[in-house]
Amino acid sequence: MYKVLTFDNISSRGLDRLPRERFEVSSEIQHPDAVLLRSAKLHEWDVPDTLKAVGRAGAGVNNVPVDAMSARGIPVFNAPGANANAVKELVLAGMFLAARNVCAAWAFAESLEGDDAAMNKEAEAGKKQFTGFELPGRTLGVIGLGAVGVNIANAAAGLGMKVIGYDPKITVRNAWNLESNVTRAQTVDEVMAASDMVTLHVPEIEETRGMINGARLAAAREGQVLLNFARAGVVDDDAIIKALDEGRLSSYICDFPAAALKGNSKVVALPHIGASTNEAQENCAIMAADEIRDFLETGNVTNSVNFPELILPRNTDGDRLTVVNANVPNMLGQISSALAEAGLNIDDMYNKSRGELAYSVADVDGTIPPAVVERLEGIEGVLKVRVI
Repeated sequence: MYKVLTFDNISSRGLDRLPRERFEVSSEIQHPDAVLLRSAKLHEWDVPDTLKAVGRAGAGVNNVPVDAMSARGIPVFNAPGANANAVKELVLAGMFLAARNVCAAWAFAESLEGDDAAMNKEAEAGKKQFTGFELPGRTLGVIGLGAVGVNIANAAAGLGMKVIGYDPKITVRNAWNLESNVTRAQTVDEVMAASDMVTLHVPEIEETRGMINGARLAAAREGQVLLNFARAGVVDDDAIIKALDEGRLSSYICDFPAAALKGNSKVVALPHIGASTNEAQENCAIMAADEIRDFLETGNVTNSVNFPELILPRNTDGDRLTVVNANVPNMLGQISSALAEAGLNIDDMYNKSRGELAYSVADVDGTIPPAVVERLEGIEGVLKVRVI
C-alpha cells in the first residue's frame, strides 16, 4: 500500500482518484511515498527517505524545493492548464475593470451622499471622469503562451482585439491551440511598445524576475494597461508606481497586494484569487493525484517540472525497474549489465534525459532480486532505484 501525505485542503475529487485499497491518504502520514499539496511551503520540510514523488495541485512550484528534490531523484509534478479557465476569466474581468474604470467609478458612487435626487445629480456631474474605452480594435500583448496565456489570447481575439504574443519556449501543443491571427513578437520590448494592454503569464524564475522594470515601462505605449496574474516578482513595483505617476501606465491590475501599491487609485490589487474557483481546485487536485498515482504504480512520468516525460506501457508480468541517475555516459550499459548478470531478460526499456537528470524504465521477464537493487544503488551517479 502506498502512503500519501497531504498538505493544505486537497479537493476530495482529487483524493477520490487514489483507491483506498491501494493508497493510505492522510495529513498525518508518517514515512510517505508521495506528497500532495497546494500552497504549503516545503523548503524547510525534513524530506523523509521514503519519499518518491511530490504532486502540486496547481501550476507554479515556487513553494517546492525542486532542485533539492531532483538531487534526491524525486519527480515534482504539477497541474498545467487545470486552472487555466479560472485565471483566464479573472484576467478578462481585469481587462474590463480597467477599460471602463469600474473600481474607481464604484468607489465614487459609494462616496455619494444625500437623498436620491442629490446623489443622481452628483453622479451625472461626476461620471465624465470615468469615461473608458471598448476592447474591439485594441491590441492585447500576451507575455507567456502556456495554457493560460493561450486561452487568454484566443478569448481576446474572440472579443475583436488584435493580439500579439511572446514566448520563446512555446510548446508545439500550445502553438497548435493558438488562434492563427495571433501575431508573434520576437521580444518583450516589442510587445510593450505595440500593446494597449499587456498581460503577464510567466513563472517566477531567475530569467523572469523583475522582467517588467523601469526600462521596459519607459518603452511601453502611452496609457497602457498592465495586468499581472502570474507572480508578484515578475514586476518591479517601484517602477510600476513611477510609470503610473507619469501616465505611461493608465492602470495596473494584479493578483498580488503590496504595501507599495496600497492606496493608489490607479491600482486594482486582488488577494491572489486567480485559481480560486471550486472547479479549478478540483481540476488541479484530480490532475496531481492522477500523476502521482501513475508514477507510483507504473513509473510513468507526465507533467513533471524536473523529470523527462516518459510513458512505457506494461506488456509483461515480470517486475518493472526504474532508475534515476545523473545524465552521464555508460549508465544504461551498467543497468543492462546488472540485469543480464542476474539472468534477467529485458522485455522493454525506455530511457530519457532532461538537463542533468536521466530516467530509465525497464520491464524484465522475472523477479528482480534485492542484490540487483543494491548493486545499482552503489553505482556512482545513481540517485534512486525502484522495483514495481
